[in-house]
Amino acid sequence: MTDYARLDAWVDAHFDEEVRFLQELVRVPTDTPPGNNAPHAVRTAELLQGFGLEAEAHPVPAQAVQDYGMQSITNLIVRREYGDEGDEGPRIALNAHGDVVPPGDGWTHDPYGAEIDNGSLYGRAAAVSKSDFASFTFAVRALEAIAKPTRGAVELHFTYDEEFGGLLGPGWLLAQGLTRPDLLIAAGFSYEVVTAHNGCLQMEVTVHGKMAHAAIPSSGVDALQGAVALLNALYAQNAQYRKITSQVPGISHPYLNVGRIEGGTNTNVVPGKVSFKLDRRMIPEENAAEVEADIRRIIEETAASCPGIRVDIKRLLLANSMRPLPGAQPLVQAIQQHGEAVFGEPIPAMGTPLYTDVRLYAEAGIPGVIYGAGPRTVLESHAKRSDERIDLEDLRRATKVIARTLADLLQPGSSV
Repeated sequence: MTDYARLDAWVDAHFDEEVRFLQELVRVPTDTPPGNNAPHAVRTAELLQGFGLEAEAHPVPAQAVQDYGMQSITNLIVRREYGDEGDEGPRIALNAHGDVVPPGDGWTHDPYGAEIDNGSLYGRAAAVSKSDFASFTFAVRALEAIAKPTRGAVELHFTYDEEFGGLLGPGWLLAQGLTRPDLLIAAGFSYEVVTAHNGCLQMEVTVHGKMAHAAIPSSGVDALQGAVALLNALYAQNAQYRKITSQVPGISHPYLNVGRIEGGTNTNVVPGKVSFKLDRRMIPEENAAEVEADIRRIIEETAASCPGIRVDIKRLLLANSMRPLPGAQPLVQAIQQHGEAVFGEPIPAMGTPLYTDVRLYAEAGIPGVIYGAGPRTVLESHAKRSDERIDLEDLRRATKVIARTLADLLQPGSSV
C-alpha cells in the first residue's frame, strides 16, 4: 500500500527547490515565434542532471525546423526504468511543452524575471507549461524517493512545438520511433482532468482583384470588397455553428475566428490583394475533412459571385480533436481520487475548447489525459496575456497528485 503521506511530505520538503527549478526555466526565453528553443532544452538538461536525471537530447534537423518557420528545436526524453521481465508494468509518459507566445505589452512584472508576488510566480510560460516541467520532474523524484517502484517505467517528454501545432515536438518523437508509451499525462490545470479537446483548422485566404488608381476605381477590381463579402459569408456561417452542440462536458459548439487581415498598397490605391487568416474550432463529434470542405465551399461560392475576384486558399494547420480512449480510465480515476484528497473538492473529467499537441499521442493510439499545475481557468492564469502567473500552492498540490497517481499505477498488483 502506497504511503501517500510520505509522498506528500517529500514534496513539501523539496518544494522550495521545485520553485527554484521553475524560476530557472522561466528565465530562459522560449518565444515562438521566432522559436529559438534549443537553448532552453540545454538549460533544462543541465538542471535535470543536477537531480540525477539524464535527459536524451533529440534535435530536429535544422532545415526541417526552418521550413516549419522556427529557428531551433531540441526535444528531451528522460527515461526511468523500474520493471523487470517478470512484471514489466506500464510505461507512462509525462509531456509538457516549453515553447510559448511572445510576452507582448502590459506586464507589471518582468516576463522573464520569475518574480514571486503574493504567493504566485510571474513570467511567460510560468503557467503554460513550464510549471509542469517542474510538477512532473518533482513528482518523479518523489515517486523514486518514497514509493520506489519495481515495475513499469516513466518518461519525461519536454518538447518545443506546441504553438505551431506539435508536429516537430511530440509528433516528431513518435514519428521517429523514439518513444511508445502505454499511457500519457500531459500538461494541464489542477482542478479538472481533461479527456477530450477541440480540433483546430487554420487557413489563409488570399483575395486577388486588380490594383488601380483611386481616382479611376472603375479601372480596377477592389480585392477588399471581395474580402468583405467572404467575411460576411463566413460570419453568417459562424452564427449557424451555435446550433451544433457537443455532448462532451466543457465543450459547447464549433466557432470561427478571423484573427489577421492585411492588404492594399496605399490609401489612394484600389487594393489588388487582401489576405486574411481564419481559425475554425471543431468539436470532437465533427469530421475535420468535412469541416474543411465546407469552409472551402463557402469561400469559393462567394468569390464566384464577385466579378473579377479570384481566391487562393491555403491550409496552415489541421489539428484533430482529442477523443477519449478507453485505456485512459485508470489515469482518470487515479487523478480524480487523489485530486479530491489533496484539493478537498471533486475533480471533474471533462473536455476543453482548447486544442493541444496531446492529440498526436491519441492519434498514435496512446490513451492519455491532460492534468497538471494551474488554476480553474485559462483566464485566471493569464496564459498568452500579460502577467502570466502560477499559484504556487496549485503547483505544490498538483505535484502531490501526480506523484500519488504514478505510485498507484506502478505498484505491484496494479491492473494497468
